Amino acid sequence: MATALAPTRTMQAASIAAPGRARVDSVPLPEPRPGEIRFRVEGCGVCGSSLPSWEGREWFAYPLGPGAPGHEAWGVVDAVGAGVDLAVGTLVAALSDHGYAEYDVARAEHVVPLPAELDGKPFPGEALGCAVNAFRRSRIEPGDRVAIVGAGFIGLAVAAIAAAEGAEVTAIGRRPFSLELAREVGCSETFALDAVPDDAAYDRVVEAAGVQATLDLATRLTRERGVLVIAGYHQDGPRQVDLQLWNWRGLDVVNAHERDPLVYAEGIRAAAELVASGRIDPSPLLTHTFALDELGAAFETARSRPDGFLKALVTP
Repeated sequence: MATALAPTRTMQAASIAAPGRARVDSVPLPEPRPGEIRFRVEGCGVCGSSLPSWEGREWFAYPLGPGAPGHEAWGVVDAVGAGVDLAVGTLVAALSDHGYAEYDVARAEHVVPLPAELDGKPFPGEALGCAVNAFRRSRIEPGDRVAIVGAGFIGLAVAAIAAAEGAEVTAIGRRPFSLELAREVGCSETFALDAVPDDAAYDRVVEAAGVQATLDLATRLTRERGVLVIAGYHQDGPRQVDLQLWNWRGLDVVNAHERDPLVYAEGIRAAAELVASGRIDPSPLLTHTFALDELGAAFETARSRPDGFLKALVTP
């Protein structure tokens, strides 16, 4: 039987009602089943991979569920189901799918308790965990020359981790604002996408934008026997690759996307330790915050990416 702190039986939840349109509804408070926890959401990041659901695709059924597609939430445990050994009041990041709401539920094994140093600080755990896992898959070592192609949130988060680990990091991006942030998080060099020297070559190249042009550039920049890491989320159709160049240079090509939620959770745990210890500071990358009833504006801002924008958070 669940033990709860909150007396209310309803909550406010935002969702995508139709392509380009969001709404907020009063819905029943979710109850944690055995093996689950419920947490009071403090915030949830807006992920670029969710933009197709905002823009509209034929495979989505609208309206999406309450709180969907929020999957970068953190908050405080307020109820636990049977068999869960996690205290009410624990600050956590969770792998859940309905985080644009006042409360959400998650499997206990998909929940990461956060250090006290993160209390009151924004922590989109799933996104930061993705960056940690991409870094680990990249096999970046101190002294490596690393290029990050695509200076969005994931790219700059990977850059910050790599710089903290002693790599020499170059960020390559489209927007002057994001390249300024790259310097702030530890990159020693930056280039615009169309200004990378022809003879540039790197030990590790992380493609982090998810488009054909950045994949092509990342391929060109990876030295012989180097590692090309695909961290960008390619979801708008097939890609072409220069397999002849991959063969000629003997590249190791890594698809740095995880699907095992326990691996995700381990990445979140490692990210929390990096932030709590002060080795990385993601706060400059979290540029915009929106209220629950501004979910549409949050998605539209993430889609249009105005100057000064890198990542949006939604807070109840």
